[in-house]
Amino acid sequence: MINSNSIISVIAPHPDDETIALGGTIARFSNYGCKIRILVVSGHLPPLYPKESYDRTVEEAKTAFKLLGVDNYQFGAIPATFVHQRPVSELNKLISSFISHNKSDVVFIPYPDRHIDHRVIFDASVVACRPVGDSFPKLVFSYETLSETHWNVPGIEPQFCPEVFIDISDFIEKKIQALSAYKSQLTNVDSRSAEACKSLARFRGSQNGCKYAEAFKVVRMIL
Repeated sequence: MINSNSIISVIAPHPDDETIALGGTIARFSNYGCKIRILVVSGHLPPLYPKESYDRTVEEAKTAFKLLGVDNYQFGAIPATFVHQRPVSELNKLISSFISHNKSDVVFIPYPDRHIDHRVIFDASVVACRPVGDSFPKLVFSYETLSETHWNVPGIEPQFCPEVFIDISDFIEKKIQALSAYKSQLTNVDSRSAEACKSLARFRGSQNGCKYAEAFKVVRMIL
């Protein structure tokens, strides 16, 4: 299981996904002594966004990472929503190299939801985490992302039904503080606000006898 020597890698499609989805979990395990590594695969780049948007979100991400206790990170330079246009081998190599280079024991990956980047990166991450060779992550979890995961069509697309819940009651304020670093990304729209993130954590906590929690699906668990 996860101990203070564990190396935890998070694969985030875009800056802020990691904090929205598991900022409390990152803060909790960083506080525990784990090494936290984050790969942000894509960003706000042309043609949909000006280069200045990318630069701004990278700086916001660095601030959030520092607050959460992330000790190493990498930013990809793939334009958001264009990830699926990259060769599959290129994306697989990017994520596989990150996971193997960091000797990851635990990996958190996005759930294949409404956002096409999330779906493509989920597929590549599962490939990267295959139990092949002498070293591979023994624990792989998929996370929910507000404003994307819950918009999958019931009965037609897969629904996020978590099996693992992590108590973040002592770290919820740290999560919200880190989320607030993303000034360019936070909106007053309920589906993507700090209030919505806190409400989801409260709901997940209420399902499990704690005040706040984050939820995950098991992709692989080798004990």
